[in-house]
Amino acid sequence: MTWPLVGCLLIGALVVGWPGGRARERLRRQRWCLPPGLFAHPRRATALVVGVVTGLGLLAGGPVAAVVTAAYSGLAGRALLRRAARRRDGASRVAALDGLSALAADLRAGLPPAARAVSALSSDRIGRLTSSVWQLAERTGAPAADLVERIEADARAADRAAAKASAQAAGAQATALLLAGLPVGGIGLGIAIGADPLDVLLHTPIGAACAAGAVVLQCGGLLWAERLAQ
Repeated sequence: MTWPLVGCLLIGALVVGWPGGRARERLRRQRWCLPPGLFAHPRRATALVVGVVTGLGLLAGGPVAAVVTAAYSGLAGRALLRRAARRRDGASRVAALDGLSALAADLRAGLPPAARAVSALSSDRIGRLTSSVWQLAERTGAPAADLVERIEADARAADRAAAKASAQAAGAQATALLLAGLPVGGIGLGIAIGADPLDVLLHTPIGAACAAGAVVLQCGGLLWAERLAQ
C-alpha cells in the first residue's frame, strides 16, 4: 500500500512543479511534445488532476487516503492557478505602465495619442484613470501629460510598496510551508525505524481522526498564511 500512496504524492508534486508558460515555450523549442490544448482551460485541467489523484488515493489507501490526497492536491492546484494568475496580472500591469510611459512621451512631444493606445489601457484602474484624464483634457484643455505621468508614478510607487510587503511576508510563507511538510517527515521517520504509521493513519479510527484533524489544521494554517501575505 505504501508505493501507490507515494505515487499519489508524486503526482501532487507534479501539479505544483509543472512548468509555467515560459518554461513550456522552451520545452516546445526543444521539441518536447505537449498535448495541444491541454492548458486551454487550466481550472478544468487542475480539477481533472485532483480527481485522478483522489481516485488513486482511494484505490491505494481507502477513504482516509482519498480525503488527504484530495485536500493536498486541491491546495496544490489552487496555488498553481493563483501563481499563473499573478503572472498574467503582472505582465498586464507592466504592459500598462509601459503604455503610460509611451503615452506621456507622445503628449510631451506634442504628438496626438492614438485612440487605440488609450483604449488598450481601459481594462483596469490604470486604464480607467487614463481614460478619465484624456476626457478631462479634451473638455478643459488641462495638461494631460502631467496627469498621465502622475498616474504612472503613483502606480509604480504602489508596485514598489507591494513588492516590499511581499518580500517581508516571504518568511512567514516559507515557515508555513515548512510546517506543512513536517508530517511527511514524521511519517518517513516512522517508516525508517520500522514502524507502519500509514497503516495506523489510514486503517484505524484514531489514526483517521488524527489524519483528518491534521489536514484541517494544515489547510487552515496555509490559507491563513496566504491571507496574511496578501
